[in-house]
Amino acid sequence: MPDITYRDPTDGDVPGYLAVPEGAGAWPAVVVVQDVIGMTTDLRRITDRFAACGYLALAPSLYGRGPKIRCMISTIRAAIIGRGSAHGSLVAARDHLAADERCTGKVGLVGFCMGASFCLQLAPGGLFDVSAPNYGVLPRDLEALSQSCPVVASFGAKDHIVARGSAAKLETALARGAVPRDIKEYPNVGHSFMNDWRFPGPIRIIERAIGVSYSAPEAEDAWQRMMSFFEKYLA
Repeated sequence: MPDITYRDPTDGDVPGYLAVPEGAGAWPAVVVVQDVIGMTTDLRRITDRFAACGYLALAPSLYGRGPKIRCMISTIRAAIIGRGSAHGSLVAARDHLAADERCTGKVGLVGFCMGASFCLQLAPGGLFDVSAPNYGVLPRDLEALSQSCPVVASFGAKDHIVARGSAAKLETALARGAVPRDIKEYPNVGHSFMNDWRFPGPIRIIERAIGVSYSAPEAEDAWQRMMSFFEKYLA
């Protein structure tokens, strides 16, 4: 499960982490989009988990496409305004996986926090077969989501980053186009409840204080919903 580079026609080589299932393919594929922290051990662990479930999984390092500060600013800006070079790198990751002889040709998209915003922005347009945004900020153009691929999404009711009522708004936007969906808001968790960064104890106290701590029961339920949805619409 090596670190790789793949080609973005606009930005050149993009580093990433590729996780390959055991055994012989072909497998459906998943592009795993980082949160705002970047290429973390948690992101690699999530990517490995997709591979263990039978998906060829690639996590692009969106902060590794050049000088880190420039890439961070560009990526965060793209997540906010809905366009930018990060979108091109994610589409190139999709194309890279689809062209892999070990891939069935079907590619999903999953993201967390900032990455979930990219998932929502790229869900319409027919590039991806399924999208899984977890606690993402909704795009400005909700009408476009009526043309989305199937969506499975998870939110925390105690989230202080994503606007309250986002889960209901996403449900309504997808329902307009009769888009297959599974949207759930968990009442007792906040932002990043699926991200187990495993920081030292003092930082975990801060995580809990600002409402961004990992919660295993809700995280595992969200994973089970996501895997069931992927099995139906991707595998």
